[in-house]
Amino acid sequence: MDNSYVSLISTNPQHSSNSVLTNLATRVSSTLEKSTGKKHLTDSNPETCWTSREGPGQYIHLTFEKPAIPKRITIIFQGGFVGTKCRIEVSESSDRPEWQTWTHIHPEDANRRQTFDLIIHRDRFPGEGIQSMKLVFEESSDFYGRITIYELKIEGLLL
Repeated sequence: MDNSYVSLISTNPQHSSNSVLTNLATRVSSTLEKSTGKKHLTDSNPETCWTSREGPGQYIHLTFEKPAIPKRITIIFQGGFVGTKCRIEVSESSDRPEWQTWTHIHPEDANRRQTFDLIIHRDRFPGEGIQSMKLVFEESSDFYGRITIYELKIEGLLL
């Protein structure tokens, strides 16, 4: 693991020394019920999770406090409820995001930590970093399209 990367989304005060960006705005497409809400995506508690409602196009929208360049995504899904095709969109703006597709990741239908290095394609990534990032789950291993995530970490560089 590259030690020059910082956590871009930790909202847990206990981990604030490892994270520069603690003021993170998180939005999700849906939540199955209150006990599986979006706050559980970044609470660093392995017992809690976010679960979406059914349907295609579930997403997680993150707004960073400062411009950043994400370099790595780590996700723990619940097997059977995995976003098996995920489109990553980015925007330079947080106020009125103009989304552009950056890349795709393809998580396995597994109950384990999965890490994806994000390759910078100069023609598809804003030069001054981004303030908003969206993970759009285009396909799910669940017949009804639900997604369940126990951990979401994004590491990268601060500008």
